[in-house]
Amino acid sequence: MASAVTPSVRSVVQQRRSFLPACSALPPANRASSDTWSHKNSSSKRRNGLSSAAAAGASSASAASPAAASSAAAVTEGEREVRPGIWEGYWNWEGHRIRYQRSGGDAAAPAVLCVHGFGASACHWRKNLPELGQSCRAYAIDLLGYGYSDKPDPRQQPVSSIYNFHTWSRQLRAFTREVVGGGPVTLTCNSVGGIAGLQAAIDEPSLYNGVQIINISLRMLHISKQAPWQRPLVKALQDTLRTTALGPWFFGQIATPQGVKNVLRQCYGNPAAVTDELVDLILTPGLQPGAVDVFLDFISYSFGPLPEEQLETVTVPVSVVWGEEDPWEKIEWGREFAKYPSVQEFVSLPGVGHCPQDEAPHLVNPLILDFVRRVDPQ
Repeated sequence: MASAVTPSVRSVVQQRRSFLPACSALPPANRASSDTWSHKNSSSKRRNGLSSAAAAGASSASAASPAAASSAAAVTEGEREVRPGIWEGYWNWEGHRIRYQRSGGDAAAPAVLCVHGFGASACHWRKNLPELGQSCRAYAIDLLGYGYSDKPDPRQQPVSSIYNFHTWSRQLRAFTREVVGGGPVTLTCNSVGGIAGLQAAIDEPSLYNGVQIINISLRMLHISKQAPWQRPLVKALQDTLRTTALGPWFFGQIATPQGVKNVLRQCYGNPAAVTDELVDLILTPGLQPGAVDVFLDFISYSFGPLPEEQLETVTVPVSVVWGEEDPWEKIEWGREFAKYPSVQEFVSLPGVGHCPQDEAPHLVNPLILDFVRRVDPQ
């Protein structure tokens, strides 16, 4: 029995990792591979530059709903500039305080919304917002339960009834309407954020031009991907972590500077990028009250949507970007996504790990902007 439990423990640790990092760029020698597929009609949507797209959309922006514009203005009161050109604010959603950051102020420019992965926050996009904001209205949001957004107690509700992809889809769609000012918007999402983003586009496709998924979580701990003999063992471990003192103890082993640093060094192609400063950016919000309960609730979430099912259903264009050195979401598994009709392209990034947007922004920022050019109707 002990030998059978070991892979289950390892699986929970690996597949439900916390504190995804925000690390520095890899050396410019790394280049995206030419492993790319495009739909036949995608070239007709290309633009010479986002500035021309923004100019073309000026008339449509001026005709936008006054109610949507006033709603966006109302909820962004109290914003403050936290870095040059980067503004931070809080938005009230369903009684919860939600943090976001934004860059770029041209109301006629196309909008892009950046969605982080498990254990991360809007800060995970700090190397992307400045460049994206030069030609877009760029936003990054803290999902409910993460970063500096509220963390309602999941112990008062059925397991995984708060922290799941349908909740986050609802949050993203409301943010798009109330803060961004309505769609269509382009989503770019990392890890589990990709599943939230795809779900939002499935639930309300009129709000989104397209979804870019960057090393999307494959959800290998999903009940459908567990062998029959594993299921009772995994569930017993999840229940034990969530309902006994073992869970907070386990969280405490990770939620230390050295614990976070160890996790970050596992999943990046360039471990030298994991500095003490970056560890602090990930660790500090993870030590807020309620964070341990969010962590323990989400590692028990073995149901819900799978990316391969979502790609069958989604009706907007999808861009898939994959760091080849990701130890958790293997690129050979990711390549299977190229076969879905919704997928316009698959771009692999040599030498890059699980969070390319932060590890290699010099590679990813151009990919985000190019996708926005192709799918934005302006």
